[in-house]
Amino acid sequence: MTTITSVSEMTAVSNKARRSGKRVGFVPTMGALHDGHLSLVRAARAQSDIVVASIFVNPKQFGPTEDFSKYPRTLERDSALLAEEKTDFLFYPSVDEMYPAGATTWVEVAGISDKLDGRSRPGHFRGVTTVVAKLFNIVQPDVAFFGQKDAAQAAIIRKMVRDLNFDVTIVVCPIVREADGLAMSSRNAYLCPEERKQARVLSRALRQVQALAAKGERDAAPLIAAGKLVMNEEPQVRLDYLEVVSPETLDPVADVSQGALVALAAYVGNTRLIDNVVLEPNARSTR
Repeated sequence: MTTITSVSEMTAVSNKARRSGKRVGFVPTMGALHDGHLSLVRAARAQSDIVVASIFVNPKQFGPTEDFSKYPRTLERDSALLAEEKTDFLFYPSVDEMYPAGATTWVEVAGISDKLDGRSRPGHFRGVTTVVAKLFNIVQPDVAFFGQKDAAQAAIIRKMVRDLNFDVTIVVCPIVREADGLAMSSRNAYLCPEERKQARVLSRALRQVQALAAKGERDAAPLIAAGKLVMNEEPQVRLDYLEVVSPETLDPVADVSQGALVALAAYVGNTRLIDNVVLEPNARSTR
């Protein structure tokens, strides 16, 4: 694996690969890698000739009171994991390389970026879409891989790609979970043992919603109520939101017959975690 820190070098490498007829797969990350990230790399490896992964902790998607400074940075470990997965190139730019002095341009997907996490974290998705647009322009991938855990992010990026005519296919891969059901997340490392136990309530709540839908419940309101009832089993966990929405628009849906995304966010101690399940049409569900 070759590590690249320069924007111009990364673009040159990718353009050379594409000119030679090779399909470039791209996995953007903020590092602190776990098996969820690595599942994206494996998908890219299976569907691409050249695999590029990036590690960049993007300051523009963190709010003023959020954890940018303490976000885990584990480059040596991450590099070893990516190399084991036969990643061809690691793009590891500095903040100054990604955001040169005087840069003032933002990319914002209006009408969707203020939903779910966007409502709870104003400006977050503007930071995400700005950096992803830049990464797409730098890496020039044929296909890019994202995780279903960040379902709102995936929906917003899909819309950005459509709206701005990016020549890239977006692939969203299933959530990878711990044995006890907790969705893998870099932020899980912040949890103390007791909080780690409490955090399992997120997946339990979603499984309850899933089970109720599988039994034939089509109305969103009882599904939300059932999920919140489970969340109440852990009074130390503070629910941010639990919503049933369209997977594409993130707008609330009253009836799940045509499929829906059940998304939630909650604070476990000081750590904010997200999770979701997709209810497919006729209440068949998938992780």
